[in-house]
Amino acid sequence: MSYELLIGLRYTRAKKRGAGRNRFISFISMLSMAGIALGVAALIVVLSVMNGFQKELRTRILGVAAHIQVSGADGELEDWSGLSRNLILHPKVRAAAPYVQAQGLLSWGDEVRGVMVRGVLPEEEDKVADFARYMKAGKLGDLHEGEFGIILGADLARSLRALPGDKVTLIAPQGMVTPAAVLPRLKQFRVVGIFEANMYEFDSGLALVHMGDAQRLYRMEDRVSGIRLKLADLFEAPSVARELLPLIPETSYVTDWTRSHANFFRAVQIEKNMMFLILLLIVAVAAFNIVSTLVMAVTDKQADIAILRTMGAGSRSIMGIFIIQGLVIGVVGLAAGVAGGVALALNIDVVVPFIERVLGIHFLSKDVYYISDLPSELNWNDVAVISGVSFLLTLLATLYPSWRASRVNPAEALRYE
Repeated sequence: MSYELLIGLRYTRAKKRGAGRNRFISFISMLSMAGIALGVAALIVVLSVMNGFQKELRTRILGVAAHIQVSGADGELEDWSGLSRNLILHPKVRAAAPYVQAQGLLSWGDEVRGVMVRGVLPEEEDKVADFARYMKAGKLGDLHEGEFGIILGADLARSLRALPGDKVTLIAPQGMVTPAAVLPRLKQFRVVGIFEANMYEFDSGLALVHMGDAQRLYRMEDRVSGIRLKLADLFEAPSVARELLPLIPETSYVTDWTRSHANFFRAVQIEKNMMFLILLLIVAVAAFNIVSTLVMAVTDKQADIAILRTMGAGSRSIMGIFIIQGLVIGVVGLAAGVAGGVALALNIDVVVPFIERVLGIHFLSKDVYYISDLPSELNWNDVAVISGVSFLLTLLATLYPSWRASRVNPAEALRYE
């Protein structure tokens, strides 16, 4: 072991029998370690939670929405079966499903709720969406043309107080013109299922019916609102959408999930970047506490420095001693922070519910936030970036005090010893 490393490690800890000033410097070193550990752990946990939110948001939205959607410019698409056959020939398109989408009012008893009605073909919809895994009662296959069955979101069913088997009234905005007045079009539907996607937007405002029943209610004959596509790789949606443009009629348009839900994902990414910068300030403050620690150490050890210089130690060796002392403080704090942050990020689904039970509160209310649970996805690339930036800040914090130590004049330091 080189003497620079040996002396640097020795300066990091206080002697068992030493001056109070030496112990105080060691105490400041411990505080710097704790600050770096806290900042690094907070960064890892927060970025893991933001990654979890991104993944959950994407999974839940795409479990109900589509990777790519081809729609008619006026809300109606003709000759959809031929277009669907052409689109499915694209090598990156796995499945296609037509749909009818319109607004309506659902009434049951004294309760009335506005809903988005989506008419689907159950056997085709199962190929492009994950409704099967979200069903709490019944199944998508229970929708049969002519039987006027309906599947409600869980929150929508609760607000209507409707249960499977109940008959609810669906009111369409298109009216029927009679000699007396314009009467609304309405039809009774029997609740055959309930789904819960854990997304308030869908659970509280989406109702599924058979596409044939929706076409009949909204007078669309054999037309549909559009075609939903599922891709082999959802991240290729923008490029595939551009490749499909020559295949669709001029009166239609194509949107992909990155555009239709861009605000959600952009907001999460911006928040993630800002949280990284804000929490990095904690690490920076703790790292630059090392500056004050080393400045005090240099002042306290001037006699030792002078003796080492008279014994032949060069300025680089003196500088190396104090760089090692500062790096030991930073690396120990960094290691503790990484270990604690990774452990908490991997077990946040256990820790957060425990805290909620102890405090008697719920951090993410379902009627306010799209995701009511606190997800976490540890990204080792984030851990590497955090570790690298924190180590660099620690290294920078050691340079000035170490350079100052290397400039100590032995004659001046030993004059009053």
